[in-house]
Amino acid sequence: MKIVRVTYTTKAEYAEQNQANIKTVMADLQKLNRRGINYNACLSPDGKTFTHLAFMETDEDNKALIELPSFISFQTQLKASGPEAPPKQELLNLVGSSTDIFHS
Repeated sequence: MKIVRVTYTTKAEYAEQNQANIKTVMADLQKLNRRGINYNACLSPDGKTFTHLAFMETDEDNKALIELPSFISFQTQLKASGPEAPPKQELLNLVGSSTDIFHS
């Protein structure tokens, strides 16, 4: 299992577009319906700091996410927007969960 947390801060004027791009990625992931991907994105109270948390069960699930056209577009547009704080990626280890993350 791979767990990735990414946090970044967009410019205020880009935050709404970033949310729209995230919603497109989420819709595409739902259509893809891969049980091995559990992906969440949250917005901080400042309205421009985003935290993404992705759980991938296998390397194939990770590949499916990073090769998803809407995900590539999301990343490209975010980089081009010139974020106030660039994405910071951290790899995490799961200690426990209240639910079955991958809903077998």
